[in-house]
Amino acid sequence: MTMKSIIEVAKSLNISESHVELFGRDKAKIRLEALADRGTNPEGKLILVSAMTPTPAGEGKTTTSIGLAQGLQKLGEKAVLALRQPSMGPVFGRKGGATGGGKCRLEPSDSINLQFTGDFHAITAAHNLLAAAIDNRIHFGDSRIDPLRVLWKRVLDMNDRSLRNMVSGLGGRAVGGTPRQSGFDITAASEIMAILCLAESRADLRKRIDSILIGYDRLNQPILAKEIGITGAMMAILNEAIMPNLVQSQEGTPAFIHGGPFANIAHGCNSVLATRMAMAHGDWAVTEAGFAFDLGAEKFLNIKARSAKLNPAVFVIVVTVRALKMHGGMALADLGLPDVSAVERGLANLEAHLDAAKNFEKPVVVAINQRGEDTQAELAVVHQYCESNGVLCSTADIFAKGGDGALDLAKKVMIAAKVGSASGLKSLYDLESSIASKVESIARRIYGASKVSFTNEAESKIKRAEKDGFGALPICMAKTQNSLSDNPKALGRPKDFTITVRDIEIAAGAGFVVALTGDIVRMPGLPERPAAEKIDVDESGRILNLL
Repeated sequence: MTMKSIIEVAKSLNISESHVELFGRDKAKIRLEALADRGTNPEGKLILVSAMTPTPAGEGKTTTSIGLAQGLQKLGEKAVLALRQPSMGPVFGRKGGATGGGKCRLEPSDSINLQFTGDFHAITAAHNLLAAAIDNRIHFGDSRIDPLRVLWKRVLDMNDRSLRNMVSGLGGRAVGGTPRQSGFDITAASEIMAILCLAESRADLRKRIDSILIGYDRLNQPILAKEIGITGAMMAILNEAIMPNLVQSQEGTPAFIHGGPFANIAHGCNSVLATRMAMAHGDWAVTEAGFAFDLGAEKFLNIKARSAKLNPAVFVIVVTVRALKMHGGMALADLGLPDVSAVERGLANLEAHLDAAKNFEKPVVVAINQRGEDTQAELAVVHQYCESNGVLCSTADIFAKGGDGALDLAKKVMIAAKVGSASGLKSLYDLESSIASKVESIARRIYGASKVSFTNEAESKIKRAEKDGFGALPICMAKTQNSLSDNPKALGRPKDFTITVRDIEIAAGAGFVVALTGDIVRMPGLPERPAAEKIDVDESGRILNLL
């Protein structure tokens, strides 16, 4: 496999070498000035890739996104990817790497999966600088900050359940500061991560950091980050991190990889700037939203697209026969066995996501990410279902064949996009509606819930949020990715269920209200046998088993 130099990749996008900040031969940061240099060329069409509800069998959303872009390239179209970068938490935990697979993989894969260009470290440092500055103010007697009402935690780009809840400042005032209860979130759940991914310029980044709600004073009035006085220092830390990263697929398709908020506990989309870079320099920009349509795509459309005025031309929903069989009640150990009836039962989950997509009035293409053991009869069930419902469907053998396996998918996406490009994007809810009604719109119309229940604590915080002027923000649902409901064991298409909102958090800088449901936590833990146990480095410096 011979890869282009990253300078060649940039030139293929007509990006001036003066806008390319090299990180070796295979990756670079692209200066924001490259957006202004695109001239009068119209923006490319935006393709949003999502999926059915994930299972341990895997769906391959990133692999499909890469394959689709490579397929468009094979057809002579100028396609550019705009994807999230992986967090090291899942890389060392249960999931492993997240750069695609087979012949649809980003390179340099190991670097992207690990420390890449240092963006996650910069976000972690900027977040923790604000935390340190808050505690420093408390230590030196700032009477405005109530230590019992500080909301800003610390973050770490690693799964570590032991840090979820803790007491900081132990050791006495002279040594440790002022004791208070706090904890750590994972960096992907940091509001700084969300802010970086939603910011459209350095000025916007500064404004958003200033607007962070860090806590309340002793009179229960909001305190914003601008009062701490370190926004400039945080901007300095993030000065390079705000620039999108440019890499390529194994077939040389350009890819902007930037930002990585999780979709189950954050808004699940790559940066607005990377998406705009892809649209500015390609005829087609292929992007994805984390997990399934109910999580990542809903947030892409109601948070990111609304904020940045993006208008996807078409949605692609990725399915696999294996995942359909699991949603149809088949055991994980048996998924390699053919079972047409299990596929048929599992289609209820796909149906739920297609129904959710109808709310936004855009065309949908179903992409079947084919595996070697899939039978023609099983594949036919999916095609027949889609045809009977007026939905385009394509079987894509992308893992084995790369772009050649996605030619039919690419053609059907192009057909669908002709319809979708002509219409605006419909919103799911009015921003001026109450927080509770916006949550209910998502729960009922996207998840299929019959009822929404708010705990007393959630109701109290909703009243406070609306009183403090945060009521007109969009909603970011924190919910399990494993089910349409808030019960991770409820597979398929659950019926007659209640979504319980147990808490509310205000991400004023990012510009949304987080509604926490079920047992979702913002600092994951490692599984019993984490992927980290298999990863190693040989004597030549080659990283092993980072899958």
